[in-house]
Amino acid sequence: MKFRVHGFVIEVDNPRRHDVRTLLEQHLTFARGVTPPEDVHALDLDGLLDSTIAFFSLRVEGELLGVGALKQLDADHVELKSMHTAVAARRRGVGRAIVQHLLAVAAARGVRRVSLETGAGEAFAPARALYAGSGFVPCGPFGDYAASPNSAFMTRLLS
Repeated sequence: MKFRVHGFVIEVDNPRRHDVRTLLEQHLTFARGVTPPEDVHALDLDGLLDSTIAFFSLRVEGELLGVGALKQLDADHVELKSMHTAVAARRRGVGRAIVQHLLAVAAARGVRRVSLETGAGEAFAPARALYAGSGFVPCGPFGDYAASPNSAFMTRLLS
């Protein structure tokens, strides 16, 4: 099913698609370039193919501009994963549209809490601002995460 939001088309996608793999490689390269290896929690292709993951892309006229995923942690709790916007598409509302879509998908599933882990460093400040602007607040580690000075944890309750 395709969802149209402000000219964007957001739909379930296959992480194996060539353009998606390329964007995911950029995401991993960025994360590994600014985060110590032990604190890089970005999913690789195999991780995104796990049955607990719902993976989405955002396109305009077929051009891939961003991706994001939901990981089911339990019946009431999901995690935002693999959020990434193509460099050329930044500051155009792509990230916000993906976050809002993922929140809507989570709500439609009956999920009560959406959480995320992102970097605590300056390179991740725009991501943290995006999440805060979407109603996420700081929280402690969740799931299998451990506290780290390189990680920022955020959560949002859904009604």
